[in-house]
Order: sequence, then C-alpha cells, then structure tokens
Amino acid sequence: MEALAAAYANNATLNASRAQTRAADEGVPKALSGYRPQIAAFAQTGIDSIGGSVKAAGQRVGESYYYAPLVVGVQITQSLYAGGTTENSVKQAEALVRASRQQLRYQEQNTLLGAATAYMDVIATKQLLDLRKSNVDFLKEQVRAASDRFSVGEGTRTDVSQAQAALAAAQAQVSLAQSNALAAVGNYLGIVGHKPGSLAPAAPIAKLIPSSLNVAIDASRKEHPAIQAAVHNADAAGYQVQVAQGALLPQLSVTGTVQQSWSDYNGYSKYSSAQQLEGSVMGKLTIPIYQGGGEYASVRQAKEAQSEAKIQVDAARDSVNTALMSAWGAFEAARAEIDAAKAGVDASKLALDGVIEEQKVGQRTTLDVLNSQSTLINAKVSLVGAQRDAVVASYSILSAMGRLDREHIGLKVAAYKPEEHYNQVRDAWGGLRTPDGH
Repeated sequence: MEALAAAYANNATLNASRAQTRAADEGVPKALSGYRPQIAAFAQTGIDSIGGSVKAAGQRVGESYYYAPLVVGVQITQSLYAGGTTENSVKQAEALVRASRQQLRYQEQNTLLGAATAYMDVIATKQLLDLRKSNVDFLKEQVRAASDRFSVGEGTRTDVSQAQAALAAAQAQVSLAQSNALAAVGNYLGIVGHKPGSLAPAAPIAKLIPSSLNVAIDASRKEHPAIQAAVHNADAAGYQVQVAQGALLPQLSVTGTVQQSWSDYNGYSKYSSAQQLEGSVMGKLTIPIYQGGGEYASVRQAKEAQSEAKIQVDAARDSVNTALMSAWGAFEAARAEIDAAKAGVDASKLALDGVIEEQKVGQRTTLDVLNSQSTLINAKVSLVGAQRDAVVASYSILSAMGRLDREHIGLKVAAYKPEEHYNQVRDAWGGLRTPDGH
C-alpha cells in the first residue's frame, strides 16, 4: 500500500495526465466566452491629399488640400444569437471535461496496476536470484564431492564433468537472474518514484474480488473509466454536429461604438481644425445563403466522427471485457498453480533427500542427484512465478472492473480532486496565471 500511495502521488505519467485534465477544463471558459461581450479600443490617423479645381477667393485652380485626421474610440460587440453554436460548444466542452476526468481515472488505475506489478516483480526476481545462488552453492558442493570420490577411486571423470557442467549452467542462470532483478528495480523506480527497500510479501486482494465473473463483468460495464470516457466523447461528438450545423443558421449581434475625432485642414493659405464626438449602436443580422459548401462538409464530417465515437464505446466495452476475462482466468490459474507448485516443491525435496542418501550407498549416480536438484529448483521457480502471478492478476481484475483506485483499495494518500481546478477556472473572465500560480 505504501508503494501504491507513492506511485499515486509521484508518478510522472500520472501527473502529466492530471495536467492534461486541467488543460481540458479551460475548454469550458473558452466556450463560455461566446456569451460575453468583446471590447476593443482603437486609434487611427493618416494623411490624405485632396486635389481640387475649385476657384475661390484667394485660391488657385488645382490647389491641393491635406487632411490629417486622428480618431480614437471604444467598440463593444455582443453576440445575441449565433445559431446555437455557443450553447452547444459549452455542452461539448463540458462533455470533454467529463471524458478527461474518466481518462485520468483510467491512467490512475493503470499506474496503480503498474506499481503493483513492479512491486511483485522486485520480490519475485529477488527470490529467483536467491534460488539461483543457492543452486550454485549446492552444485559447488556436488563438484567438490564428485572430485573427492574420483580422487579415491569411488567415482568417474564423467561424474565430475556432469557436476561441473551443471555448475556452469547454474552460474549463467545467476547472471541472468541478476540482470532481471536490476531491471525490476529500475522499473519500480520509474513507476513508484523511489528505489525499493526491503519489500514486505504481498498477497492477492481477494476480498475485493466478486464471487463470480458475471458480477465482475456487470460492474466493469458500469464503472470502468475507459467505457465512461468513450461515452462522454460520443456525447461531445454529438454536440459538435450541432455546432457545425449552427454555421447554417442566422447570426445576430449588436455593436456599440464611441469615438472622438480630430481633423486638421491645410490649404494654400489657410489652416483650420475640427473635433467631433460620435456614438452609435448598430444591430447586425446575418443570414447565410451559400458560403462555398465548406460548412456542409463540416456537418457531414462531424456526423461521421460521431459515428466513430459511438463505435468506440462498443470497442471500449469489448476491450474491458476481454481484459477482465483474461485477468480472471489468470487469477484462477495462478491459484491452482500455487497449490500444485507447493506440492511439487515438497515432493521434490523428499525425492532429492532420498536420492542423496541412495547415492551415498552407491545406488544412485551423480547425474541422478543433479536431475533431482534441477527438478526441485524448477518447482520452486514455478511457485515463485505462481505467487507473483496471483497477486498481479488480482489487481488486474480490480483494474478491469474499474475499481483499482484510491477509494476502493484504501490508499492513505491525499486525493487529487480535478473538480477543484474546474471550479476555479470555469467562470473566470480573465487572468493569465493558472490557479496554482504559473
């Protein structure tokens, strides 16, 4: 539980998913901005030359005038109706937020499953390394004993060679086990966030597993975050169809403008200036007739995307169902293998002890001892693997049900609550800093 809690708090991939969820939250205030006014200040100036042929007192024909205006003002534009695009964009953004939260839950469960697997891999590889080392110690003793017997004429060179060959193979297996143990530690570090210490043995979390596969399947269909995320994505795709259709509907807006202008006139022999304050409120109704056909393509495209999203819901259900059945079968097989492996270890121990005693009185050969030792080691390796698989499979069942999370397994770690960030930014009208100060 401590390792899982550390992974929940520190895993880099999980924290990146949380940041991705916070980014998805910002889609809602972006969509809500369509309801709000747009305010802009403006200023403009320039020089225009005006050619004239007017003949007046003190002026010549063809005399030029220079007009240097300066205009500053503020313009406010408020959308009154946008074909339903704003309303549906908000609904779409909210659906995407819900999908993002479910994807975050999915990543949390994948992270916890990865941590549980890494934990058991460290334990299993260490146990296997200890087994391989003990096997080397046993075979060294067999090489010594075979050499001693050969030196007094009670054994053969073949016995010595067989023991030496078995020892060499066992030493190679130690090197492989050391490599596997090191890789397991590295994987644990990457997922949990720190190197493993002296890890306590772990047992399957059988008390959280339903009594039957059908019960587990029913729970997964209702609770699994991958399915829930697919459902929300399908909802978002449906709203996108309505957004696209909004481009075909009338648009109504109102614009208010206040501006101050200053004008300077320069003639051949005179100078004058004027200033003026103006204000206006203008309503604008736009009725689309034909815009080149792109909007129709957007509608068709959105409908196809919606169809894809609906199919993805079924695909998610099938994928979850497959994973659950596979984990359930692996759990049942591992439990049966544990019982068989324990019986195999006990029987192999008795057989090895008997063969060693029979060898002492000349009824067994060195090869018989080596074969019996190999059988015992293989039985112990099977037991270690089955115990590891049973624990991992139990966590895999919970993950496939959608229940491998902080609440269900009782992790003692502060909960990450995505709704807190959402509530902080949903109705924000401005600001460049994120709620955490970035």
